[in-house]
Amino acid sequence: MRAPSPTPAIALAGVNLSLGQGAGRIHILKDIALDIGRGEAFGLVGPSGSGKSTLLMVMAGLERPDTGTVTVAGEDLTKLDEDKLARFRGRNVGIVFQSFHLIPTMTALENVAVPLELAGVADAQERARAELASMGLAERLTHYPAELSGGEQQRVAIARALVVDPAILVADEPTGNLDEETGQQIIDLLFEGQARRGTTLVLVTHDAALAARCARVARLRSGRIDGVEKP
Repeated sequence: MRAPSPTPAIALAGVNLSLGQGAGRIHILKDIALDIGRGEAFGLVGPSGSGKSTLLMVMAGLERPDTGTVTVAGEDLTKLDEDKLARFRGRNVGIVFQSFHLIPTMTALENVAVPLELAGVADAQERARAELASMGLAERLTHYPAELSGGEQQRVAIARALVVDPAILVADEPTGNLDEETGQQIIDLLFEGQARRGTTLVLVTHDAALAARCARVARLRSGRIDGVEKP
């Protein structure tokens, strides 16, 4: 468990982001200011097109804002070049997507070991095996994504995100492609993993049950934060 820190895990100030070119350019994020505490479970909710997923990608260092600062785990991401940003993500940010994003030609074990191998970790396979076992997948290590159910694939994706012991775990609609029962199991695994490590968890969701598990929720509307509250 990480020691408590008085500084936020994530701090955004004056963040604006537009996408597209010329007359088709759209102002997606508008003057976003937000602090998320270390070890906090935080939800992003709002209508489709409100900017939730784009904001999550900014926090993860996958989108660069036009203006403002994005400080994650003490590092201002806006000051990093692409190589340094990629290394930072590899060490500090775990990402879970709605559509799993597993590598189809790799087994579950190989998928989870990838981020460790990229980081030069010597015992990557052993750590990946232990992480998959914690997800209830000890018997599925050599299966390829096409041989796994949707719930199993998302478990593999969560194991891959957590195996590097990230400071920040971000998840974009992690239950969106799953039935209700399987989705509840995935929610439990996410929050168990977050609590066990003291990781900061940021979730984009339309699922009221998932949002209710968060300590705080920010509501977005038309690219602006329309309020932060306890669910």
